Formats: sequence, structure tokens, C-alpha cells
Amino acid sequence: MARFSGQNASRKYLFVLSCVALLGIVLIADLLWASSSASASSPYWSTNLDLALESTGVAVHASMPKPAKKSSRAAEDKDLKDLNATFADLPAPELEWKEMAEAPVPRLDGAAIQIKNLLYVFAGYGNINYVHSHVDMYDFIGNTWVGRFDMPKEMAHSHLGMATDGRYIYIVTGQHGPQCRGPTARNFVLDTETKNWHDLPPLPFPRYAPATQLWRGRLHVMGGSKEDRHEPALEHWSLPVMDGKALEQEWHTEVPIPRGGPHRACIVANDKLLVIGGQEGDFMAKPGSPIFKCVRRSEVVYGDVYMLDDGLKWKNLPPMPKPDSHIEFAWKVVNNSVIIAGGTTEKHPVSKKMVLVGEVFQFNLGTLEWSVIGRLPFRIKTTLVGFWDGWLYFTSGQRDKGPGDPSPKKVVGCMWRTKLRL
Repeated sequence: MARFSGQNASRKYLFVLSCVALLGIVLIADLLWASSSASASSPYWSTNLDLALESTGVAVHASMPKPAKKSSRAAEDKDLKDLNATFADLPAPELEWKEMAEAPVPRLDGAAIQIKNLLYVFAGYGNINYVHSHVDMYDFIGNTWVGRFDMPKEMAHSHLGMATDGRYIYIVTGQHGPQCRGPTARNFVLDTETKNWHDLPPLPFPRYAPATQLWRGRLHVMGGSKEDRHEPALEHWSLPVMDGKALEQEWHTEVPIPRGGPHRACIVANDKLLVIGGQEGDFMAKPGSPIFKCVRRSEVVYGDVYMLDDGLKWKNLPPMPKPDSHIEFAWKVVNNSVIIAGGTTEKHPVSKKMVLVGEVFQFNLGTLEWSVIGRLPFRIKTTLVGFWDGWLYFTSGQRDKGPGDPSPKKVVGCMWRTKLRL
């Protein structure tokens, strides 16, 4: 009986020991699997990004485990370089571009107005710490830069609103100085025949990059960013003007624009006022910074299109093929179509970097349909666009880091043109 009890106890001991050993093997195998999965994954792979990539035709595994550690910065940059080329670009036919005479200075967030064969190019950043305070002129007939003259010292240097009646150029509000300095409410008129400047009544409040256009004898100013440079503004004001002079001294309050924000195209075509694209939010000045150092805040880029045809109510038109901002001077009206070149779109979903646009868009004003009609030589924002004798021109702005990376890098002053066939 004692011998039987001892054998029974021994069997129980062996059974327990076998269970412990089996559990240990399972745990070790699980750890090895997890380690292998973590080393094969990257913090830039996520379900959201996988879905975005699948929509462009790139095959990606639907779900991957979270990594145990962050990969190196070099590995992250390599992953992003591979991914960025597929994220934002839309299919587009190739256009044949020719590089023309380079602008006297590079500029970002400048402004431009075309009058006949002359393109007047205003202000802008040379770099984040330096802004231009002059106007350069390009002659489309001779294809060369032909002149330069100074702006008033009180005039804004970037984020300007601007419109023309064919002789006078109306310049509205904007940022005065480099980095993220404050806006001014000062407004001016340039007589392009005499090169003389005159004052206009100041806006009720200063704005950054408001949508600005002449329509039915009135200068209209809409949206933009408020005094903190970030909060979208909805206000819409107008002022009657004629021959470079204000017919009244007070701005009139008009119907607010449905969605606020800066960096939009504002166009009059077929006696209708159109506002296209833009964004909500922008860089702000760092609190307490003596140089108003720019720090990034969240931005939402959109492709909304609004039309005001009776002065009483805004109407929604078909949106752009993709969200687009920084296009306030990137457009021309050609053959009953609006042509828009470049800009910025939604930020990269993982790196959160700004993504530049390389497409040329067409909005047919007859059918109200959008199409992509070509690609620029590179992705670029704040282009300054002109059109002459069948040629589409663009100059200046901030271009991408290369074909595989659409984030912004170099501020340029180059001039390019392509024959436009609509």
C-alpha cells in the first residue's frame, strides 16, 4: 500500500513538471514571435496609412502589430521617402515645360497681378527672416524681367489681398514684416501707368490673406485669418471704387462667407464671384518670442468652391479634385475655364508634414466640372501665374524636396511656361 502511494505521488509530480515545462515553451515562443514582429514593423505603418496607400494601388498588409520600440530617425525618413511619392499625387498627363528667365529674387507668399503683357510681382518672403518690399515686372512679349520699384514702407509684405481693374491695382491688408508678425489694416492703390501709390480706407479689422476681388464696381474682401494668424475669419466687406479711388470712406458689411480661412483663389468670371480652396488655421507667433518666431498649429486644407451670383446668398459648387491651399495668385481664367497651378494639400497622415501639390487643375465654367490637365515640373506652393498668347507661366514659391518627397524645401524665383491646349 505504501509503495502504491509513492508511485502515485511520483506520477503527480511528473505531470505538474510536464505542464510547467510546456507553459515555459509556449511563453518563450510567444516572446520570440513578438520580437520578430516588432523588428519587422515601423512606427510609420498604421491602419489609416495602409488604407490611404491601398487607395493609390499600393498593396499593404491590412493590420500590423504596434512596435516595441521606435525605429531610428534614418529608418523613419527612408520609410516616409518611399511613402510620400504615392500619397498625394493624382494621375495627370505630362506637360512640356520650358524654363525662362529667373526672377531677380526668390519669393514665398508674394502676390502677382497681370495687366496686358506685364506681370507685376509683389513683396513676399526671401526667407523666414527677410521680406521683400518692392515690385518686379515681367514682360511676356520679350520674356524678360524689365523693371523694379519700391512699395510704401507701411504696406504689408506677405499674405496680401489684391485685385485690378486693368490699370489700378488695389492692395488690401496682410502681414507686415518677417516670421509671423502681425497684420496691418492699411490698404493701398498702385497706378501702374504712373507708378504712384495712394491710400484706401483701412479695413474694419486687419486680416491675413483674405480672398479679394473687384466685382460690380466694389472691392470685396472675405475671410482670411484673424489677428492671431490662426483663427479663420468669416467677415465679408465691400467698398465702392472707381479709377483708383474709394467712392466712400466706410466699408460695407456683406453676407459672410460660409467657411473662413486664408490662401484661397478669388475670381470673377461671367459676372459671378467665385472663392476656391483654402485652409482653416495657420502658423502662429510663438508666445513671448521677441522676433515673433513662427510655430506650427493644426491646419485643415479644403477644396470647397463657393459662388456669389446675386449678392444675397453663397452657393456650393463642385469641390476641387483634392483639397488645395496657397493658391491666391496661382490661377488664370482661360477659355471659360479656371486654371490653378500647384498649392498645398492635406498634411501627410503619419509624418504630419506639409504636402505640396504638383497638378494643374481646370474648372470648366460651362459644365462646372473639374479635371487634372497636367503636372508642373515639381510640386510647389504660392505660385504666381500668368497667361499670354497661349502660354501658361508660373514663377516663385516654395518647391518640394524632390520627386519622392512632397514636403517643402527651397524658396525659388524660377519662371516656367508651357503651351496650354484646352
